[in-house]
Amino acid sequence: MFTGKKFDCNIGAYYRFGGLSDELCKEYGLTVIEKPRGKTPRNIYFAEKRGEPTKYNLMRKALDEAMAMCITYKQFKKVMYKKGYIINDDPNRKYPTIRSINDKRAVRLYQLGEKYLLENIEQQIYQNPYYVQDRYYKLMNPKSNHKKTKIKYKGKFDNMKKMSGLEVLFLLLFYLLGLYPKQQEYNKPLSPEMKRAVRKMHRYSNQIRLIVPEKLNTTADVKNYILRTQKEIEEITAIRQKYRNKLRNCKDSDLINEYKAKCSNCTAILKKYRRNIKIVNQILEDVPQIKEVIRIEKQMRTEELNQTKTKTKNKYKEVK
Repeated sequence: MFTGKKFDCNIGAYYRFGGLSDELCKEYGLTVIEKPRGKTPRNIYFAEKRGEPTKYNLMRKALDEAMAMCITYKQFKKVMYKKGYIINDDPNRKYPTIRSINDKRAVRLYQLGEKYLLENIEQQIYQNPYYVQDRYYKLMNPKSNHKKTKIKYKGKFDNMKKMSGLEVLFLLLFYLLGLYPKQQEYNKPLSPEMKRAVRKMHRYSNQIRLIVPEKLNTTADVKNYILRTQKEIEEITAIRQKYRNKLRNCKDSDLINEYKAKCSNCTAILKKYRRNIKIVNQILEDVPQIKEVIRIEKQMRTEELNQTKTKTKNKYKEVK
């Protein structure tokens, strides 16, 4: 208005206006983006000014709740879907996104803040202790008693000398994880290998539940169990097929119901046997890894104990 020249809005002026905008937001209690990446929709600021929960804030809340109850990324994605959000982390996409199930437009995760970058989310999840997944199971299976995550064992460590084989191996694993006995205070695992083992507790608990009643003391016992179970599966499959063949030409309603019930019983038994086959195959796969994990963890605990003893001796000498 004084010179007649138009305002030169260069890059320096642009960043200066950004600083002024942040100052005004702080003055009026609005959100300030610390490390902005890309454009932020203007409706976010107007919604916050009206005191309304924004779409971004609802997403952040859901992400925080999901991160607090999961120990694996797979669990995290299931929880987010349960809460009504879809995470698209396709490696072919430039940026991972999140969107509501009822919304067609997705939001890039970096727009929610650095905390919600995919690598930071995974890091937060993997740092969680194993017991936080109790909340995950309650959310995913609200009607169940969630006893799957608990370790049930009726024996005692006093009888370990009488035990042998795989049962002792798994008990030692639970002991080093701080899960058994119950009176023992929870000790955080020291080695990265043992920390990863914590995330397989549901898998290990299924294995020990099968090892104890079936008396699988060695890997040879496990292989024999697989052969026996496969034979039983073949026999029951043949029996079920006979009933199915009878159903084809049967016209008597009572016989039809009887044959269907017997087929259902056979299917239930087969389902149990196939599940057990899957578990014992996992045992054969996990036993060498468990032995190595236990060896590393015991070595690290021994080193830590030696360091503690050395420090104690040094302090005692200083006092003298």
